[in-house]
Amino acid sequence: MTRNIHFGLFLLGTGSHVAGWRMPGAMDSFQDIEMIRRIAMEAERGLFDLIFMGDNLNADPGAHPSYTARLEPMTLLATVAGATRHIGLGATVSTTYSDPFTVARAFASLDHISGGRAAWNAVTTANPAAAANFGTIHPDHSKRYEIAEEFLTVVRGLWDCWADDAIVANRKTGVYIDPAKVRALDHDGVHFKVKGPINIGRSPQGQPVILQAGGSGPGQELAAKSADVVFSVTQNLDEARAFYASLKGRLPKYGRTPDSLVVLPGVMPIVGRTEREAHDKLAELQGFISETNALSLLSDRFGVDMSLYDLNGPVPDLGPSDNYHAFARVMLDKARRENMRLRDLYNLVAAARGHWVLCGTPEYVADTLETWFTTGAADGFNVMPSHFPQGLTDFVDMVVPILQERGLYRTEYEGTTLRDRMGLARPPRLD
Repeated sequence: MTRNIHFGLFLLGTGSHVAGWRMPGAMDSFQDIEMIRRIAMEAERGLFDLIFMGDNLNADPGAHPSYTARLEPMTLLATVAGATRHIGLGATVSTTYSDPFTVARAFASLDHISGGRAAWNAVTTANPAAAANFGTIHPDHSKRYEIAEEFLTVVRGLWDCWADDAIVANRKTGVYIDPAKVRALDHDGVHFKVKGPINIGRSPQGQPVILQAGGSGPGQELAAKSADVVFSVTQNLDEARAFYASLKGRLPKYGRTPDSLVVLPGVMPIVGRTEREAHDKLAELQGFISETNALSLLSDRFGVDMSLYDLNGPVPDLGPSDNYHAFARVMLDKARRENMRLRDLYNLVAAARGHWVLCGTPEYVADTLETWFTTGAADGFNVMPSHFPQGLTDFVDMVVPILQERGLYRTEYEGTTLRDRMGLARPPRLD
């Protein structure tokens, strides 16, 4: 079976660059549903596997525009489902500030609405500011992952409460649901007590696809046990290969094979017809950065008020962050490796929120993605355009055709569900 690159689109409405919305013609509102539909349709034109919507549970007007003014992702994706036919629909919902029964119902519903295209990004919510909106205290890193593991177990159990053929709807006998094929969950754990079943039949995919983004040790362990797709934060090829090998190497412990988990590093492609054009685009984007936005992002990611430090001084020795473990490690390792000033790190985070920026001609971008894909660093990429719609259109029009010509990327959608398109097996119903 031919192995093809997978592409997810990170749909951060105004673009992943903190100031991308200031580019001429760029989308400047993450509340414009018509524009969001257009973006989803553009990704589908590019034959992407899925669009992925992050979420944030607190508002900071000084941070990234799309973190503060946005539509709730499940409501939005239910609308986008009607404007698309093939592309997967992924949304972030927190395991720290949600409940398993509600999450199980919501994603089972989206899977039915979309005909088998739903995906849940199960995150633990790193930002402690979210706690104040739920009248509670933010759990520490280890506790968040402990809760998340049980949360995932409950949600998947609820999805499995129904057999595929439980709904009989036999007009002659008058039997609508075969009671022998629907069961209670009866989960009684440390953090959750859930009777079940949910009141929605088994979804078209059996279970919606599980996405995760944790890069710490506990995050990798949870992903190896439960995830179908992992979004990773990385800055260079060797680092990406090491993460890929570490994560895939954990799978046998849970009776899983390497092809049961798809790894998609995040990448912001800045594509120009010439190298000069590409770098001019990046320079224009960087010229729009304000200190307020970038410092707010740095403070959020590191869990420290970064305005206390001299931007023209060295990157401070911050130690581990309880907010974003993988992000903090990747960023600090890069800063030390390249002897960065704090301002250099600030510019890097503003450009792609700490993700990898790949700037150059279509051929250069395609060559680089191919190298990562063929040398054990990635199964594909989570594409993070700097701004919409042009950043996405540039990639679809200039990079995708090159990868297709090389036989590395599909020329049409295959299968009927997101699992089909990502090469993921339909999970059996667990007894």
